[in-house]
Amino acid sequence: MPLNKFSRTLTQDVTNPAAKAMLYGVGLTTEDMQKAQIGIASTGYEGNTCNMHLNGLSVYVKQGVQANDMVGLIFNTIGVSDGMTNGNDGMRYSLPSRDLIADSIESVVQAQWYDGVIAVVGCDKNMPGAVMAMARMDRPAIMVYGGTIRSGHYKGQKLDIVSAFEALGKKFAGNISDEDYEGVIQNAIPGEGACGGMYTANTMAASIEAMGLSLPFSSSYPATHAGKQEECKKIGAAMKKLLEMDLTPDKIISKESLENALTVVMALGGSTNAALHFLAIARAAGLPLSLDDIQAVSDKVPFIANLKPSGKYYMEDMLEIGGVPAVMKYLHGKGLIHGHCLTVTGKTVAENLAEIPDLRFDNQDIIYTLESPIKTTGHIQILYGNLAPNGSVAKITGKEGMFFEGPAKICEHESEIIEALSKGEIKAGQVVVIRNSGPKGGPGMSEMLKPTSAVMGAGLGDKIALITDGRFSGGTHGFVVGHITPEAFDGGPIALVKDGDLITIDANTRALTLHISDEEMATRRAAWTQPKPRFTKGILGKYIRNVKSASEGCVTDEG
Repeated sequence: MPLNKFSRTLTQDVTNPAAKAMLYGVGLTTEDMQKAQIGIASTGYEGNTCNMHLNGLSVYVKQGVQANDMVGLIFNTIGVSDGMTNGNDGMRYSLPSRDLIADSIESVVQAQWYDGVIAVVGCDKNMPGAVMAMARMDRPAIMVYGGTIRSGHYKGQKLDIVSAFEALGKKFAGNISDEDYEGVIQNAIPGEGACGGMYTANTMAASIEAMGLSLPFSSSYPATHAGKQEECKKIGAAMKKLLEMDLTPDKIISKESLENALTVVMALGGSTNAALHFLAIARAAGLPLSLDDIQAVSDKVPFIANLKPSGKYYMEDMLEIGGVPAVMKYLHGKGLIHGHCLTVTGKTVAENLAEIPDLRFDNQDIIYTLESPIKTTGHIQILYGNLAPNGSVAKITGKEGMFFEGPAKICEHESEIIEALSKGEIKAGQVVVIRNSGPKGGPGMSEMLKPTSAVMGAGLGDKIALITDGRFSGGTHGFVVGHITPEAFDGGPIALVKDGDLITIDANTRALTLHISDEEMATRRAAWTQPKPRFTKGILGKYIRNVKSASEGCVTDEG
């Protein structure tokens, strides 16, 4: 096939000379008109440490593209900082931004007839948004992760973004001085890169690499590591090979490659957001994937990574023991990774891993063996029951136990739990219910990093449970259940819970139970009325009208 399979249509269309004229206008030569055109989508912007360096990395990507006799054309799409919007109304825009990113990349690449797309991405929603766009298009595509942040330091303690939220809980509990509180805040984030633990950004980067859409080690290099720039420069050669092979995402994304991605999520103790995002990626690719499929992977893959938030180490520490490829090679050797799946190197997973050094266990305690795991099955558990008829997603590492039962403490908004904590009204033994936070009710399905981190900082992390129709940050740990469907806005049972109702969360039987009779449930349902949408116009109004449930990936393009 010609290397400019799509752009040739644009540059040689005699009925549209303006297109060719404009390309001359941006600096292309007559020789360039015969070359493949590669769109380089950057989510870079100055207001967020996850994304502040991405425009610079995009320049290195362009250099690599040009060096391989193609035309690289950089364009931008948006980003929303989850870290900065957590705990305030700006978080309503975070999850919608994922689909906006997907729509914008698809729009530019399709409208401009680019032959391939390289997405340079950093924060949580950038990555699934980019991959959803790739899955929709018949174009070779590669994702470049901007890299994890280095850890901060204060008084001999390693810090990250969650440290800042946990410091707030310590402040409420009177367990930290004003000086140390400010010291943590000022030193938690040292510079560019995405949040440093196995939070959502690193979860998605690692799992998308496992799925085959990033070069090996893309998820392991910190943002400031020299290897990150070198990776960007190598992307051009990789893209040229994909064009020559006509290797498009539909030949890479498969049921087996999705299982590879989810296997890495479970092994590394990744974010519950991965469930939401891979449901959406699968739908974009036209592949079947359900909550039960995610549970099936969790059932067979032990949790083996001693990484933040529930563990000790950061993503930057992973590189020292071989990074994500070393973990993948270990899992492949144990029969948990499908080695035949194709990747953006043009090789299979097994071929990529052949030259990777074996993971050693005698000199590190970051990754445990499958025979001596942190937990014998995955930490992500799908719970059903009369409180979640269509499912929910729990993060159960085992450190907080497998069973919790207690009276409900209702919070109609996440701000209420922060206020209640500050007043000492959250008590040990309670099941805190934060509702009206779903994709429609929030709207935007806010993360609960601020509440859960504050709970940890207040010393209540192993003493209460928290359930919600919203979602959780990858930085969350504790006894938590999110993505409860149907959500409260749609009249799900979570809308009918009252203060003091007994709730059981049983990770052993994967049941989420509200202990009231069917008759009482029916009486409460008859008395319930749907609240008015909080927004009727703008992106959030549009989102409420179009978004699917959390159990369907919160996609917005299916009507």
